[in-house]
Amino acid sequence: MKTIRFVILVLLAVVCVASQTRSDRERFIGAWRLVSIVGPDGRPATTDVPIGMLIYTGDGHVSVQLMYTSSAKALSNEYVENGYEASFGSYEINAAAHTVTHHVQGANTRDRLVGKDLPRVYEFNANGRLILKPAGAGEHWSVTWEHY
Repeated sequence: MKTIRFVILVLLAVVCVASQTRSDRERFIGAWRLVSIVGPDGRPATTDVPIGMLIYTGDGHVSVQLMYTSSAKALSNEYVENGYEASFGSYEINAAAHTVTHHVQGANTRDRLVGKDLPRVYEFNANGRLILKPAGAGEHWSVTWEHY
């Protein structure tokens, strides 16, 4: 009985250590749901907050979709067209610099985004959530995602 308990404890310790030593690339892989957005003013969005999904595949592909509330239906910018944001492409991770770059191959905003490289600074918080921020000085926002 003591031997079985010992074996179980050892296996649990190995699983815990293995889950903590996953590479950043491995941590990215999977489907994420949007938790929050912080706007350019540094404040969390509390109105017209979209719902969204972000997917990173193991073979280097990315896809993101956000749907804003009906009151933000007219919202349009480089990323959003009529309250909807969607893009896909490939991605690269630079773990040393803590950046992920999305290489946009398709987007609902077409020429405003297609062909662009979008570098993002990333971090994983203590809860395993993924926080993305623009790497360039011209944009000031952040989004937080959590695994489904």
